[in-house]
Amino acid sequence: MYIQNNLKKIQSQLSETVTLVAVSKTKPVADLMQAYDAGQRIFGENYVQELVEKHKQMPKDVSWHFIGHLQSRKVKLIAPFIDLIHGVDSIKLLTEINKQAKTHNRIINCLLQVDIANEETKFGLNEEELDGLLNYIETNNSDYQNIQIVGLMGMASFTSDQNQIEEEFIYLKTLFDKFQSHNHNLKILSMGMSGDYELAIACGSNMVRIGSSIFGSR
Repeated sequence: MYIQNNLKKIQSQLSETVTLVAVSKTKPVADLMQAYDAGQRIFGENYVQELVEKHKQMPKDVSWHFIGHLQSRKVKLIAPFIDLIHGVDSIKLLTEINKQAKTHNRIINCLLQVDIANEETKFGLNEEELDGLLNYIETNNSDYQNIQIVGLMGMASFTSDQNQIEEEFIYLKTLFDKFQSHNHNLKILSMGMSGDYELAIACGSNMVRIGSSIFGSR
């Protein structure tokens, strides 16, 4: 009941316009099934092999999101079933996703990761790189028929400074609005995790990735 109670509490705080991704990395299938039985259908995983195993064991109406840093050589393992890949930050990776999606006669949805944090360890594109990548895909659209860039994602700095986190979220929302005006396929703004999702939503997020507040700490 612990997981189900956590889920219900969080769901009650979210409007219908905000999508909840339950981040289930390192958690056993039994925990995921508790969330599933409470109505959760979207799960996010960080590790390819773990995701593949859970996909085999979980009900087939689950929507799987890959939210970690994806290596190009591992795309083929999740291409048959993945619904959304967060954190895409290079042409190389997009090209491989397109290639593997084509193999399975699918269109795979992707989010481009923007580096909004003041940290060396975070991945992502800066504004100039984001602009260049979107223009490249648009110009070479015929070569990328099996991917769809549907939004942006970002992770704020790991800090207790709420003002800094808010500034980073507002910056990403500004970029989202700017590029959405040029590319109407951009619908998803994925930002906010267990510690900051309420602030992220206040800043315009419409997809939050919540793990420990649902499943407990790892």
